[in-house]
Order: sequence, then C-alpha cells, then structure tokens
Amino acid sequence: MIDPATLGRLEERLGYTFRDRALLEQALTHSSFAFENQGQEGAPIDCHYERLEYLGDAVIDLIASDLLIRRFGDAPEGALSRLRAGLVNADRLSGLARALDLGEAMRLGRGEESTGGRDKPSILADAYEAVFGAIYMDGGYDAAYAAAAGAFVALIDALPMAELLGDYKTPLQERVQARFRSTPVYRVIAEHGPDHSKNFEIEVWVDGRPWARGAGRSKKEAEQEAARRALEEGDWD
Repeated sequence: MIDPATLGRLEERLGYTFRDRALLEQALTHSSFAFENQGQEGAPIDCHYERLEYLGDAVIDLIASDLLIRRFGDAPEGALSRLRAGLVNADRLSGLARALDLGEAMRLGRGEESTGGRDKPSILADAYEAVFGAIYMDGGYDAAYAAAAGAFVALIDALPMAELLGDYKTPLQERVQARFRSTPVYRVIAEHGPDHSKNFEIEVWVDGRPWARGAGRSKKEAEQEAARRALEEGDWD
C-alpha cells in the first residue's frame, strides 16, 4: 500500500480527490512491482498501470485535441495532428509527471528501483497516462479535463509553435542564418537495416563544422532529430 499522505499530496497537485484510491494506487504501480509481489495481498500480478495507461493515452489525446481545436480552430487536420503529437509525446508527458512528482509515489520492482526507474522518461510518461486513465474511471471526462487542462494550456502558451509542430529545422536555419549568414547542411553518414525497415543517421553541419547527429526511420525524421540536438547541444556562445 502506498503511504496515504503521499497519495494526498499527489491529489493536491492534481487538483482531484479520488473516491476510489485503489485506482490511483494501480496507476502508480509498475508491472515489475506487481510481478515481484504476485500472490501477496494488494499486489496481484495484473494490478499494475498498463490497462489504465492504455485508457489514459486515449483520454489525454482527447483532452489535447479538444484544447487545440478550441485554440486553433482554423488549422487544418494535418496541422492539428502534428500539434497534438508534439504536445503529448513522451518527453512532454514525463515533464508533466515530474511536475506532479509522480516518481515519489510510484511502486517499482527492485530492478527498476535500482536503475533509476523513478526518473525514467518512459516510465513517468506511462504513469502520467495511467493516472489520467484512473481519474477518468473514477470521475469521468470532465474531471480528467479539469485536472489536465491547465498544464497543457501552459505548454501550448510556452512552446514555440515550430517545436509543437515537430519542426526543428526551421528555427535552426533561422539561428544559423542570423549568426553565420549561411544555412545548415545535412549529410547522411550511415544507413542501417534492410530496405523495408531502414534507419538513417544524419549529421548536420553548421559553418563548415559538424554540430550534431540524429537518427530516425526516415531521412526527414533523422534530419529533424539532428536539428533538435544542434539547437539544444550546439555551442551558440
């Protein structure tokens, strides 16, 4: 059982109080914990967050879609889809989970605990979705919307539109042109895998020097990843 005081602090941060706290506990239980404690009271093998994560993924997609279509009502469907993908990806969701301090409350198996599972982006993002699946189960869509809307509106307001759209090449090009009066050059440096499932590694050069590398399942995806890394990790001083 998770410490009730810990659950209470989480409910305060969420702005939602559960009628059935067992749902919240399940949302915070990793499968590694359930497996290691199977057969013990309160931890059956299937009492972990994966089913709630599945539901929460759909709930968060709906909330994000609702917010975006209200904010950008004239945007075409394709742009809205890209905006939503940029808003609810694992990096964003794990950041929102950290803001709620979900890691503090989670139940992890010994292996995950010892390898820093409380701060792993994939686990945090999954748990965040599971928590909103639990809120939906406990209080319905309106309750989930009320708990999530503020954080997502703040993300929409704070992030550059190009970043929400998953476009890092445009802001990189603008920065390079302003500083070096040139444009970035993208070069394929490696291809891996069979023709039907290739992975590409691309290096972006700025001012005649290699600045960052990115990998992806298409050249376009790898270029975007290289541009993102160049913006975040490049020497812009």
